[in-house]
Amino acid sequence: MKPHKMETFLGFGFSVLIVLSVVGYAPATAAEEFKVGGDEGWRQPSANETDMYYRWAATKRFHVGDSLRFEYKSDTVQIVDKWGYYHCNSTRPISVFNDGHTLINLDRSGPLYIVSADPDHCKSGQRLMVEVISVNPRNMDASPAPSPYSGAGTFPVVTEVVLFYVVSVAVTVM
Repeated sequence: MKPHKMETFLGFGFSVLIVLSVVGYAPATAAEEFKVGGDEGWRQPSANETDMYYRWAATKRFHVGDSLRFEYKSDTVQIVDKWGYYHCNSTRPISVFNDGHTLINLDRSGPLYIVSADPDHCKSGQRLMVEVISVNPRNMDASPAPSPYSGAGTFPVVTEVVLFYVVSVAVTVM
């Protein structure tokens, strides 16, 4: 017995809803590892580049699950609180690293403050603040809008195309 057109359409519509629900809850991005400072690495900035880490971080989006890789020589990486960051005070660090190759996993959302333990290095700009955002689809209001060049904002377009297709098939079946 051949299935009725309406049964075929309903089966198709149900399949589309399942696919959309799975796609809608998939993480928008995969975990990424960022080399802090790019090719320059983690070093004391010169007098003309005191904002180099601020500028570097401003071009990135950091998500829970990403990581920061620090490469350096004869220096340290310290995670500090907000006060320690703004005052270049590393007397009470949260974490200290000095192995020359440090990997910090971003495991929670919110700001993360990192400085060099050398106060002169910190005061000359060797400090980094990153804002880590959640990838939880139910918490999208808290994250900044996606870049026009990323694929993170394409889901609404996919939804509209599939909806158009479903409506077109429905009109033809009836």
